[in-house]
Amino acid sequence: MTRELRRSRVLVVEDEYILACELQQHLEGAGAEVVGPAATVDAALSLLAVHAVDRAIVDIRLGRDMAYPVADELRARGIPFVFFTGYEPEAIPSAYADVFRGDKPLNFNELTRALFA
Repeated sequence: MTRELRRSRVLVVEDEYILACELQQHLEGAGAEVVGPAATVDAALSLLAVHAVDRAIVDIRLGRDMAYPVADELRARGIPFVFFTGYEPEAIPSAYADVFRGDKPLNFNELTRALFA
């Protein structure tokens, strides 16, 4: 898994500053290049417009907005992603039932394993 991370550009979409920093720290420590973090839907979509990314970690709730437009863009581009959220599975629309949902608080190993599943 670490070998794959060394070759990956991972978009981090998370509005909670401390969690975004922790994700960035873990990913960079494992050799990944982090794109972002992006705290809003618009910021994430802007980053996707100008950066090539291999994978993404996406919080579902970004302030008042839901990150589903980001998930839709990732899907359209064929970029694997996981949700990192406190939301229960039942609260996520069925269109995203196939997306891995990592629970907050951070479980980095579980999240990165899912990125490469």
